[in-house]
Order: sequence, then C-alpha cells, then structure tokens
Amino acid sequence: MTYKQQIEEMVNTCNLHARSYNNGKEIDYRVQKAMRMIPRHNFVPHYPYEDRPVPIGHGQTISQPFIVAYMTDMLDISPLHTVLEIGTGSGYQAAVLSEVALKVFTVERIKTLADQTKILLEHYSNVHMKIGNGYKGWKENAPYDRIIVTAMPDYIPKSLVNQLKDGGKMIIPVKGNLILVTKTGKTYTEKSLIGVRFVPLINSYCSTG
Repeated sequence: MTYKQQIEEMVNTCNLHARSYNNGKEIDYRVQKAMRMIPRHNFVPHYPYEDRPVPIGHGQTISQPFIVAYMTDMLDISPLHTVLEIGTGSGYQAAVLSEVALKVFTVERIKTLADQTKILLEHYSNVHMKIGNGYKGWKENAPYDRIIVTAMPDYIPKSLVNQLKDGGKMIIPVKGNLILVTKTGKTYTEKSLIGVRFVPLINSYCSTG
C-alpha cells in the first residue's frame, strides 16, 4: 500500500470515529484536505498511519490521527485565524494547523525535542515556534483566535484564557476530558466533548528532555 493510500485509509478512519462522536457528522473537509496533504510519516517514526498514539521520545507521544482531526475540527478554524498551539511535540499537529489557519504559533518545553521538530517545520512558512513553558503561552503575539493544548493539565490555565480574543475558542484536555472553552468578555464557558488520554502538561521549561 502506498503512503497516499494509507493517508486515505487514515482519513476514512477519522471520519468513522467522528460520525459516532458528532451526531453523524464527518470531519470538516478543510481539515480532511490538510491531513491528506501532510505526509505524517515525516513526523512519526513508527506506524504513522495507524489510529493510535505513538511514542516520539523524551517521554512524549503523538496523538492518534482521529484526535488530531477532531481537535482541529472542533475549533472551527477559519483561514484568517491566528492559532496558538501548546505542545509542539513532533510538529504534525502544527503542520495540519498551518493548512487551515493564517498563522500558527507553537510552544514546546523540551529543547532537544524542539530542536528536532524545528527542522521539520521549516517548510511551513506560517508556523512560528519557540521553546518555553506552555502554561505561560506566548504573550507577545496574543490575543489568539484559537488555542489548542496537546498535553493535559489538572485545570484550565488562566494565562491561556487571557490570551484568547473575545469570542475565541480553546480546546484542552483536563483530567481525562476534552474541553472546548469559549471566551466571552472576561468570562468563559466550558463544554465537555469526549474522554481522552494525554501526557501531562508540565508547568516548567526543560533544557534537555
């Protein structure tokens, strides 16, 4: 099977899961197109097109394709949106976001992992990456239309909510549940979506991993 055939099978599997979780609705066509365009095997060392999380070293994993698709889809990203990603990891999620958003800012706390990933993301001119503490976000480029968090804290960090635009949305796993946050003025609402597993979001910076 060619990698393009594997990509198609991967997208079909994502849609199958999406229909069961989302009242029969498939993943948005723009997200499907993005996932078809990005060669996932460039970012994942083993089993790139299987629908399961895969270790990427440094105690980190890349999410299964369905979770990448679902989180991106639920944010309802427009081509004019600026997106902040917390937890760059392998860079695959950032690459997918680059195809549906105007600009992507992504933060990775583990320097050795970030150094590897930065090379892969050089081909995506609208992706900007820095090494730092994800809990703190990236204030210099705030506010953001959308924020996606790919590691799990025990609570919703106020610092990230503060970096959302009024009307902005954030998707974040908290205590085993995927939460969609919508900001309105100085307050926000939470909507629980599905149960998930993620590596912990660590409130620190790591120079070595």
